[in-house]
Amino acid sequence: MGLYDAYLGIRHRRNPGDPPAHVALVITERDLLEQGAYATLEQFLAWAFEFGAERVTVSVSVLDEAVVDTLARELADLDTPYDVAVRTPTDTARADAPIRVNIGLGGKREFAAAVKEIAAAVEAGELDPDDVAEADIEQRLVFPEEPDLVIKTGAERLSDFLIWQSVYSELYFTDVNWRDFRKRDYLRAVLDYQNRQRRFGR
Repeated sequence: MGLYDAYLGIRHRRNPGDPPAHVALVITERDLLEQGAYATLEQFLAWAFEFGAERVTVSVSVLDEAVVDTLARELADLDTPYDVAVRTPTDTARADAPIRVNIGLGGKREFAAAVKEIAAAVEAGELDPDDVAEADIEQRLVFPEEPDLVIKTGAERLSDFLIWQSVYSELYFTDVNWRDFRKRDYLRAVLDYQNRQRRFGR
Protein backbone atom coordinates (compact mmCIF):
# COMPACT_ATOMS: atom_id res chain seq x y z
CA MET A 1 0.00 0.00 0.00
CA GLY A 2 1.35 3.43 -0.97
CA LEU A 3 1.92 6.30 1.42
CA TYR A 4 -1.13 8.16 0.13
CA ASP A 5 -3.35 5.14 0.66
CA ALA A 6 -1.95 4.79 4.19
CA TYR A 7 -2.66 8.48 4.82
CA LEU A 8 -6.28 8.06 3.68
CA GLY A 9 -6.61 4.98 5.88
CA ILE A 10 -5.47 6.98 8.91
CA ARG A 11 -7.92 9.78 8.07
CA HIS A 12 -10.71 7.21 7.87
CA ARG A 13 -9.87 5.67 11.23
CA ARG A 14 -9.61 9.08 12.93
CA ASN A 15 -12.84 10.36 11.39
CA PRO A 16 -15.62 10.51 14.02
CA GLY A 17 -18.25 9.58 11.46
CA ASP A 18 -19.37 5.97 11.16
CA PRO A 19 -18.31 4.13 8.01
CA PRO A 20 -21.04 2.67 5.78
CA ALA A 21 -22.25 -0.66 7.12
CA HIS A 22 -23.78 -1.62 3.77
CA VAL A 23 -21.95 -0.64 0.60
CA ALA A 24 -23.41 -1.06 -2.88
CA LEU A 25 -21.36 -0.98 -6.07
CA VAL A 26 -22.78 -0.41 -9.56
CA ILE A 27 -20.71 -1.61 -12.53
CA THR A 28 -21.45 -2.91 -16.02
CA GLU A 29 -20.77 -6.08 -17.95
CA ARG A 30 -18.31 -4.08 -20.08
CA ASP A 31 -16.36 -3.18 -16.93
CA LEU A 32 -15.86 -6.89 -16.31
CA LEU A 33 -14.40 -7.39 -19.79
CA GLU A 34 -11.39 -5.26 -18.87
CA GLN A 35 -8.17 -7.04 -17.96
CA GLY A 36 -7.91 -7.49 -14.20
CA ALA A 37 -11.55 -6.55 -13.59
CA TYR A 38 -12.31 -9.56 -11.39
CA ALA A 39 -9.15 -9.05 -9.34
CA THR A 40 -10.23 -5.45 -8.76
CA LEU A 41 -13.63 -6.65 -7.60
CA GLU A 42 -12.01 -9.10 -5.16
CA GLN A 43 -9.91 -6.25 -3.80
CA PHE A 44 -12.94 -3.96 -3.56
CA LEU A 45 -14.76 -6.54 -1.42
CA ALA A 46 -11.72 -6.91 0.84
CA TRP A 47 -11.44 -3.12 1.23
CA ALA A 48 -15.11 -2.77 2.08
CA PHE A 49 -14.93 -5.21 4.98
CA GLU A 50 -11.54 -3.89 6.07
CA PHE A 51 -13.01 -0.42 6.47
CA GLY A 52 -16.17 -1.21 8.37
CA ALA A 53 -18.73 -2.69 5.99
CA GLU A 54 -20.85 -5.60 7.21
CA ARG A 55 -22.40 -6.37 3.84
CA VAL A 56 -21.77 -5.51 0.19
CA THR A 57 -24.17 -5.60 -2.74
CA VAL A 58 -22.75 -5.55 -6.26
CA SER A 59 -24.96 -4.78 -9.25
CA VAL A 60 -23.78 -5.67 -12.74
CA SER A 61 -25.99 -4.07 -15.38
CA VAL A 62 -26.13 -6.01 -18.64
CA LEU A 63 -27.19 -5.09 -22.16
CA ASP A 64 -27.30 -8.67 -23.41
CA GLU A 65 -28.91 -11.25 -21.12
CA ALA A 66 -27.06 -13.97 -23.03
CA VAL A 67 -23.99 -13.14 -20.93
CA VAL A 68 -25.77 -13.52 -17.58
CA ASP A 69 -25.03 -17.21 -17.02
CA THR A 70 -21.34 -16.79 -17.85
CA LEU A 71 -21.02 -13.80 -15.53
CA ALA A 72 -22.86 -15.70 -12.78
CA ARG A 73 -20.38 -18.59 -12.94
CA GLU A 74 -17.37 -16.30 -12.89
CA LEU A 75 -18.67 -14.11 -10.08
CA ALA A 76 -19.61 -17.13 -7.98
CA ASP A 77 -15.95 -18.22 -8.17
CA LEU A 78 -14.53 -14.97 -6.77
CA ASP A 79 -12.03 -15.24 -3.94
CA THR A 80 -13.97 -13.36 -1.25
CA PRO A 81 -13.71 -12.88 2.53
CA TYR A 82 -17.32 -14.03 3.07
CA ASP A 83 -20.02 -16.09 1.36
CA VAL A 84 -21.49 -14.78 -1.88
CA ALA A 85 -25.10 -15.02 -3.10
CA VAL A 86 -25.41 -14.46 -6.86
CA ARG A 87 -28.82 -13.59 -8.28
CA THR A 88 -29.95 -13.30 -11.91
CA PRO A 89 -33.29 -12.40 -13.51
CA THR A 90 -34.33 -16.06 -13.31
CA ASP A 91 -33.15 -16.63 -9.74
CA THR A 92 -35.21 -14.43 -7.46
CA ALA A 93 -34.74 -16.17 -4.12
CA ARG A 94 -33.97 -13.74 -1.31
CA ALA A 95 -30.23 -13.01 -1.04
CA ASP A 96 -29.04 -13.15 2.56
CA ALA A 97 -25.26 -13.68 2.27
CA PRO A 98 -22.83 -10.95 3.44
CA ILE A 99 -21.91 -10.42 -0.23
CA ARG A 100 -24.76 -10.25 -2.72
CA VAL A 101 -24.26 -10.00 -6.48
CA ASN A 102 -27.06 -8.90 -8.79
CA ILE A 103 -26.57 -9.62 -12.49
CA GLY A 104 -29.15 -7.96 -14.70
CA LEU A 105 -32.01 -8.10 -12.21
CA GLY A 106 -33.36 -4.59 -12.57
CA GLY A 107 -34.99 -2.75 -9.72
CA LYS A 108 -38.21 -2.26 -11.68
CA ARG A 109 -38.50 -5.99 -12.29
CA GLU A 110 -37.70 -6.77 -8.65
CA PHE A 111 -40.31 -4.27 -7.42
CA ALA A 112 -42.95 -5.48 -9.89
CA ALA A 113 -42.44 -9.08 -8.73
CA ALA A 114 -42.97 -8.02 -5.11
CA VAL A 115 -46.19 -6.22 -6.05
CA LYS A 116 -47.44 -9.30 -7.90
CA GLU A 117 -46.79 -11.44 -4.80
CA ILE A 118 -48.75 -8.98 -2.66
CA ALA A 119 -51.62 -8.97 -5.18
CA ALA A 120 -51.71 -12.78 -5.09
CA ALA A 121 -51.75 -12.75 -1.27
CA VAL A 122 -54.65 -10.27 -1.31
CA GLU A 123 -56.57 -12.38 -3.83
CA ALA A 124 -56.02 -15.50 -1.71
CA GLY A 125 -57.38 -13.69 1.34
CA GLU A 126 -54.04 -13.88 3.12
CA LEU A 127 -53.55 -10.11 3.22
CA ASP A 128 -55.99 -7.25 3.66
CA PRO A 129 -55.25 -4.53 1.05
CA ASP A 130 -55.82 -1.86 3.72
CA ASP A 131 -53.03 -3.41 5.78
CA VAL A 132 -50.37 -3.43 3.05
CA ALA A 133 -47.32 -1.56 4.34
CA GLU A 134 -43.72 -0.93 3.34
CA ALA A 135 -42.61 -4.03 5.23
CA ASP A 136 -44.82 -6.21 3.00
CA ILE A 137 -42.87 -5.04 -0.03
CA GLU A 138 -39.46 -5.20 1.61
CA GLN A 139 -39.86 -8.78 2.78
CA ARG A 140 -40.57 -9.83 -0.81
CA LEU A 141 -37.53 -8.15 -2.37
CA VAL A 142 -34.53 -10.19 -3.52
CA PHE A 143 -32.15 -7.63 -1.99
CA PRO A 144 -34.08 -6.39 1.06
CA GLU A 145 -31.61 -4.21 2.96
CA GLU A 146 -31.05 -0.53 2.21
CA PRO A 147 -27.44 0.37 1.35
CA ASP A 148 -25.84 3.22 3.25
CA LEU A 149 -23.53 4.11 0.37
CA VAL A 150 -23.90 3.47 -3.37
CA ILE A 151 -20.72 3.82 -5.44
CA LYS A 152 -20.96 4.26 -9.20
CA THR A 153 -17.83 4.36 -11.32
CA GLY A 154 -17.32 5.97 -14.69
CA ALA A 155 -20.38 8.23 -14.99
CA GLU A 156 -22.87 10.28 -12.97
CA ARG A 157 -25.95 8.20 -13.56
CA LEU A 158 -27.47 5.15 -11.94
CA SER A 159 -28.74 2.06 -13.67
CA ASP A 160 -32.07 0.40 -12.87
CA PHE A 161 -30.80 -0.89 -9.52
CA LEU A 162 -32.26 -1.08 -6.01
CA ILE A 163 -34.84 1.59 -6.84
CA TRP A 164 -36.78 0.91 -3.64
CA GLN A 165 -33.86 0.24 -1.32
CA SER A 166 -31.62 3.16 -2.30
CA VAL A 167 -34.13 5.98 -1.74
CA TYR A 168 -32.20 7.27 1.30
CA SER A 169 -28.76 5.98 0.33
CA GLU A 170 -25.81 8.31 -0.05
CA LEU A 171 -24.66 8.32 -3.69
CA TYR A 172 -21.02 8.63 -4.66
CA PHE A 173 -20.05 9.08 -8.31
CA THR A 174 -16.46 8.84 -9.44
CA ASP A 175 -15.15 9.47 -12.94
CA VAL A 176 -12.56 6.75 -12.35
CA ASN A 177 -13.28 3.82 -14.64
CA TRP A 178 -13.48 0.39 -13.07
CA ARG A 179 -10.23 -0.79 -14.66
CA ASP A 180 -8.42 2.02 -12.83
CA PHE A 181 -10.24 1.82 -9.48
CA ARG A 182 -7.81 1.66 -6.55
CA LYS A 183 -7.89 1.47 -2.78
CA ARG A 184 -7.50 5.24 -2.57
CA ASP A 185 -10.66 5.65 -4.66
CA TYR A 186 -12.59 3.45 -2.26
CA LEU A 187 -11.24 5.33 0.75
CA ARG A 188 -12.21 8.67 -0.82
CA ALA A 189 -15.77 7.38 -1.17
CA VAL A 190 -15.86 6.24 2.47
CA LEU A 191 -14.40 9.52 3.74
CA ASP A 192 -16.92 11.47 1.69
CA TYR A 193 -19.68 9.38 3.28
CA GLN A 194 -18.31 9.89 6.78
CA ASN A 195 -18.31 13.65 6.29
CA ARG A 196 -21.94 13.84 5.16
CA GLN A 197 -24.92 14.56 7.37
CA ARG A 198 -27.51 11.92 6.54
CA ARG A 199 -31.12 13.16 6.48
CA PHE A 200 -33.06 10.05 5.36
CA GLY A 201 -35.49 12.16 3.35
CA ARG A 202 -36.04 14.76 6.07
